[in-house]
Amino acid sequence: DGSRIVFERDFGIGALDIASGAARAVDIALQGVAAGPATEHLTLSSGITDMAVSPDGKKVAFVMRGEIFAVGAKDGGDAARVTTTVAVEGQVRWSPDNKRIVYTSDRDGQTHLFLYDFATRAETQLTRGAAHDVSPAWSPDGKSIAFIRGSTELRVYDVASRADRLVANGTTLDRPPFVGDHSFDWSPDSRWIAFLNNGTKNFTNAYIVAAAGGVVRQASFVSNAFSSSIDWSRDGRSLVMQTGQRTEEGQALRIDLLPRAPRFREDLFRDLFTSVPAAPAVPSVPSAPAVPAKGDTARAARDTAARQAPARTVPTVEIAWDGIRLRAAALNIGVDVGSALLSPDGKTLLVVGGAAGQTSLWTYNIDEVSREMGQLRQLTTTPGNKGDAQWSADGTEVWFTEGGRLQAVNVASRVVRNLAVSAELDVDFAQEKLEVFDQAWTYLRDNFFDEKMNGADWNALRPVYRERVAGARTRDEMRRLMNLMIGELNASHTGMGGPPAQTPHTARLGLRFDRQAYEANGTFRVSDVVPLGPAAVAGGIRVGDVIATVDGTALSAATNLEQLLSYKIGKQVSLGVVASPGGAPKEVRVRAIGLGAEKNLYYRAWVEERRAYVAKASGGKLGYAHMLDMGAGSLQQFHVDLDAENHAREGVVIDVRNNNGGFVNAYALDVLARRPYLTMQPRGGDVAPARAQLGQRALEKPTVLVTNQHSLSDAEDFTEGYRTLGLGQVVGEPTSGWIIYTSGAALIDGSTVRLPGTRIRDHEGKDMEMVPRKVDVAVRRRMGEWYEGVDAQLDAAVKVLLGR
Repeated sequence: DGSRIVFERDFGIGALDIASGAARAVDIALQGVAAGPATEHLTLSSGITDMAVSPDGKKVAFVMRGEIFAVGAKDGGDAARVTTTVAVEGQVRWSPDNKRIVYTSDRDGQTHLFLYDFATRAETQLTRGAAHDVSPAWSPDGKSIAFIRGSTELRVYDVASRADRLVANGTTLDRPPFVGDHSFDWSPDSRWIAFLNNGTKNFTNAYIVAAAGGVVRQASFVSNAFSSSIDWSRDGRSLVMQTGQRTEEGQALRIDLLPRAPRFREDLFRDLFTSVPAAPAVPSVPSAPAVPAKGDTARAARDTAARQAPARTVPTVEIAWDGIRLRAAALNIGVDVGSALLSPDGKTLLVVGGAAGQTSLWTYNIDEVSREMGQLRQLTTTPGNKGDAQWSADGTEVWFTEGGRLQAVNVASRVVRNLAVSAELDVDFAQEKLEVFDQAWTYLRDNFFDEKMNGADWNALRPVYRERVAGARTRDEMRRLMNLMIGELNASHTGMGGPPAQTPHTARLGLRFDRQAYEANGTFRVSDVVPLGPAAVAGGIRVGDVIATVDGTALSAATNLEQLLSYKIGKQVSLGVVASPGGAPKEVRVRAIGLGAEKNLYYRAWVEERRAYVAKASGGKLGYAHMLDMGAGSLQQFHVDLDAENHAREGVVIDVRNNNGGFVNAYALDVLARRPYLTMQPRGGDVAPARAQLGQRALEKPTVLVTNQHSLSDAEDFTEGYRTLGLGQVVGEPTSGWIIYTSGAALIDGSTVRLPGTRIRDHEGKDMEMVPRKVDVAVRRRMGEWYEGVDAQLDAAVKVLLGR
């Protein structure tokens, strides 16, 4: 009757009385049980997120969907379930006696350490408190467990006394979800701990502290920001750490704790003639053999075997601090080192490294008396990411995970074997969605760049949105609710998404079709042929031609072209092409490509169009280069696009419109900011800038920068640097104001949450987030000018640069 308006407000229903203007909440009581996802019983054979092999090489513990399982290392099969919680367990590590594991769990809100004894089948919680405890590592003697508390404390837990002590304070040690496998390591005599920590300008270096506590001493002094692993040699005489910069290849750095005495290959031959005289025989009086008591036979046999087994020699670690800075040397390995782990005998490095666009496992010989010293051998050739890489105790195998599955590779033969495992568990969505919520909420609380959470009362928001998430009936509903909560932070680079989407399987032809012709009579008339696309490469297809058939199927308004091209990526597709109305079709065979490849071809065609546009508008005086994003690949393409032709122009228009960011702004700016200082002229050759002749990227030409509202994140850092360095004027529209350094984290159900953790400020110390970078010459593109072949922003940029 029009007297009231009913509306939704804050997840409830409200009613507004038109006459009085009063609004009230409508109380609604739900009756019955709402239908929801039932508990799923899963049998998983992949999806492993953490793995550890026992020291005796007989057992493997691993994590699937936040639960810990264990299985025999020889045959695999059905795994024994160790934990049964809704919480997230991880970072499982075996004790030296092969009987216990230590691991982390967030079951009481914070992440703490737990111990499971396989002999007694008992679990014990080791740590408690308000701070996170992560990255447990057993001491070689099995008496202690080192771990990180609150991302700033290195602590040691004494297993016998069940007490922990502070050993060292750090700046930014491991913090969930960003925890490392090898961020610290024990010395072989269990007396020292080496760990990675940030120092001057956040350079990451190796530090050493006594396990009992005391003075922390710096052991490396590299000016690199990144390091992922540190390993103590089994003889106690050296450390090996991975170190590197973001866009440079990672290196392995060996740090000698004592001056290294040279070893000579000749000594190996001389040792063949060195014999140890046998000890004189000592007569002994035979004694009657002891008769074991009933039930002690097996124990007596074990004791006898233990007495006969050779005792492992534990070296006493000594450190000569004087001159330690000079005893660090980079190993010339030849691949991008992601981590470097010493073999049990200390003669070989296991390298998780990148080469040819994929991650592989390699061994690198560091035995100075071996004829194979310095030899790099590739162990794996599959393209998948390699995780949790670790040596077997005898050094004959390397264990790792790939594609969420357990694998081991024989170091000598390089034969890879898969360990098939099966893990059964129940997943109750009603419980798991709350664990997902708690994970995401906690990760943001602990990692968000602003400790005050951009003014949002994060603690108060938790119960409000947790109750709402409890009512979610699907995972998509859960994630939408989570994104509404994250939206309360009013920050860029945030959000929650589902598991990675399935790779599109529909092929593309590199053709666009005339919409009017299709809507008029169902004809697939070609309106555009992308340069270097499948159709362009095959030849025989021009704008105006009609595609009449695909693999023999006639096309009409009722045809689903995408269905005909399903699962055809990389395969031959036969097209029937009609060049004129009523003409006979001719066959053109093309090799279809994926959507991503086609998009890149259209992008490159757009760049070439812009380049020609600038050349024409400037009368051939100016060049042009565009950066799609601020990733390493786009930086390389930027180097390619600043080619000899662009270097021959009087100036270059730099375009970062629609650039969605990355991390390489400093490297791209260097190319534009480097100034000439020398010239070089080979005999009979041209005079050339010294930088170019010496192999350094440097444009050394006047430039102008073009931005728009879709230039965001690192493109805005680039814009700020361009202006601050005085490289030229900025033309176009102000940028977006989305400027935080961010990372991502996986949650227990496969969802992901973005964690913007680093604040960005300009050279005056002012926050850049939510503050768009200004332009010197403001130009907004007129609606529809694209169809007229006009780009007003490029026109203005050309005018500005020609005036300069």
